[in-house]
Amino acid sequence: MLLQPFYIDKIITTALEEDIHYVDVTTDYLLDDEHTSEAYYLAKDTGVLCGIDIAKRVFELAGGNVTMEILKKDGETVQKGDILARMKGSTKTLLKGERTALNLLQHMSGIATATNKAVEIVSGIATATAECVALVAGTRAQITDTRKTLPGLRQLQKYAVTVGGGKNHRYNLSDGAMLKDNHIDAYGSITGAVTALRKKIGHMVKIELEVRNLDELREALAAGADIIMLDNMSCDEMKKAVAINDGKVLLEASGNVTKDNIRSVAETGVDIISLGALTHSVKCFDISMRIQTVKD
Repeated sequence: MLLQPFYIDKIITTALEEDIHYVDVTTDYLLDDEHTSEAYYLAKDTGVLCGIDIAKRVFELAGGNVTMEILKKDGETVQKGDILARMKGSTKTLLKGERTALNLLQHMSGIATATNKAVEIVSGIATATAECVALVAGTRAQITDTRKTLPGLRQLQKYAVTVGGGKNHRYNLSDGAMLKDNHIDAYGSITGAVTALRKKIGHMVKIELEVRNLDELREALAAGADIIMLDNMSCDEMKKAVAINDGKVLLEASGNVTKDNIRSVAETGVDIISLGALTHSVKCFDISMRIQTVKD
């Protein structure tokens, strides 16, 4: 997934306007324009880095006159104590851009790290014991995000998912037809809703349909859905759904998937596991910016 420069600049500008408004009463009144400093980013946890180039762009838009040497790139695993980048230049710019840059960098790295952990669990991970190191067999499941993103940050969040090794679900409501339970309840039936959509959508548009039980699964298959979402089903129900489907369409598991049960969900044989928690409630990755030297 590629990030469009105009989109990134819009997000950063909005964030800077929100944070600075018209003046930074601390920095602007404390330091003169010629004051320079050196700084660095310090990882305070272990995980997957994401958003370092966006952090660099923050300083360019916050005033410029800052150079950044990037030591760790997006997608790299970083350890607690690693130096991620070094900056040098205008102290005013460094201080004005600090919070905005960290907010984006920490949030995106948190998403990439959480996604990577989920991908490792379902694709096969090494587990160490006192006796040996074993490899847990992989599954066919792919990890994807959802539309449960923070307003205005969807592209950044979905990019972070791909950096962590996950895949993107549809980006917005125009990307594909998805019949949720409320669509079905409002229209009246699964078969009727699928039939009505088929008459109007173009040949490039797929239909995904959410089902709540195995009877709805059978109707969805008969109606010709391209993808079927198994909503809040137990692992036993999903195993039965996989058997009934028998490879006809892609099956997506969604709802109440956590780090504790995601492996069991993957082992049912579903093709996709979508996780809203990757974007709507992820823990930020801990990173600090430290001023290293100050020069008059």
